[in-house]
Amino acid sequence: MTNSVTPENRSPLDAVLAVRAEVAKVVVGQEGVLTGAIAALLVHGHVLLEGVPGVAKTLLAKSLASAFDMKFTRLQFTPDLMPSDVIGQQLVEQSGGGISFRFREGPVFTNLLLADEINRTPPKTQAALLEAMEERQVSYDGHTLRLPEPFLVIATQNPIEYEGTYPLPEAQLDRFLFKLNVNYPTAEQELEMIARHDAGLDPHDMRSAGVQPVANAADLAAGRAAIQRIRVDTSVQQYIVSLCRATRESPSLQLGVSPRGATWLLHASKAWAWLSGRDFVTPDEVKAVAKPCMRHRVMVRPELELEGTSADAVLDGLLATIPTPR
Repeated sequence: MTNSVTPENRSPLDAVLAVRAEVAKVVVGQEGVLTGAIAALLVHGHVLLEGVPGVAKTLLAKSLASAFDMKFTRLQFTPDLMPSDVIGQQLVEQSGGGISFRFREGPVFTNLLLADEINRTPPKTQAALLEAMEERQVSYDGHTLRLPEPFLVIATQNPIEYEGTYPLPEAQLDRFLFKLNVNYPTAEQELEMIARHDAGLDPHDMRSAGVQPVANAADLAAGRAAIQRIRVDTSVQQYIVSLCRATRESPSLQLGVSPRGATWLLHASKAWAWLSGRDFVTPDEVKAVAKPCMRHRVMVRPELELEGTSADAVLDGLLATIPTPR
């Protein structure tokens, strides 16, 4: 991540909002998804994007990296992908009659890793990302290497096509701050997309599309520091705990939100409040991020799932019944 030139008197929030505006040059609609990805980056989280092909998942990740002036790497997850293809491998080299060892870094050594169709690779390879996502490091042969900072994983999966896929294990899902649904655009948004492409937009060339670096590492660090200072009243903390505990007690769910999920809900709420221009968290911020933060951490009972009950539907019910603090 390079230190691009930015106005000296600009606030960290202005810098992040400039990133959002820059990405909007090529990504039409998906404001909630984009804000979620930015919020995840601000609190050291990761994002799972779920949507059918062609709804700008890859484009969103590429343009976000460009606007933040970050190194971007795309890794296509396939059934034959090995863990060493993700984290790297140790090579044996002969020189001067002797043997030496050198570690060749894998694609995970980047700022923004797009794990494309992550559920198409076996669990062994999926697990190669666990340490990187949680501890931001890679271990090999008794050695540990730190990953670049910042480090964000944006993984994608197709919700329709299940043939040849491997469901993500719960331990993997729990490492994602958000699971964001990338839906079809509205008719007006799709018309805007068509007009931009007709005018010559090339989504494969960020610079020619007009996406420029408008924020840097210093802006991101300042934003993270500001979010740390966001105040959370005890009543709002209790509200977060009540929501998470309700998922564990719900008769509709066989798996509820983990304590890690509760802490992520707190951090996500603070990021959402900061992005909204507030220096304290209200229950509205908790509600805004509750489903993206919790939907992949709960498991609907199989008999209810067969009847069409979704995780979002159960969470909507809980959000409607848990008393909201004033």
